Amino acid sequence: MQTQTELVVKMIVDAWNTQNKRVDKLINTLAEEQLRGETSPGRNSGIYLAGHLIAVSDGLFPILGWGEKLHPELENIFLKNSDKSGLEKPSLDELKKYWNEINAKIAEHINAMKPEDWFEKHTAVSAEDFAKEPHRNKLNLLINRTNHTSYHLGQLVYLEKK
Repeated sequence: MQTQTELVVKMIVDAWNTQNKRVDKLINTLAEEQLRGETSPGRNSGIYLAGHLIAVSDGLFPILGWGEKLHPELENIFLKNSDKSGLEKPSLDELKKYWNEINAKIAEHINAMKPEDWFEKHTAVSAEDFAKEPHRNKLNLLINRTNHTSYHLGQLVYLEKK
């Protein structure tokens, strides 16, 4: 029988997995031409949003104490600069490879964690702040990233009709 803590963690991890599977399915079913298009006039392209989600997920490694980013070069392209920056972006095939690689490694770390590990502080919060605000934990960070993924998935679905 699962404890309430185990159940809450499972629900949140399942939500993370669901959103990532939805993004994965979408980027693997849309044609490259569709992904190169803007989600709406003057907005980000699907390629940029996919790269952005990949870079954000890659950022989970250091913030959750799992090691270094696998592709730190994506940060400048997809986090520090806009879609229209003129910076060269990796090919769609490269992005898909990075997406799969990063998500597989994240899954390994998630599967190795005990439910109580999720309630520890992450590296972006000081010990002093965490003592005052224990909700600033690893699980809350995963909730935040799941919501972020869901938000951009909502933008990416507009490419289906193009």
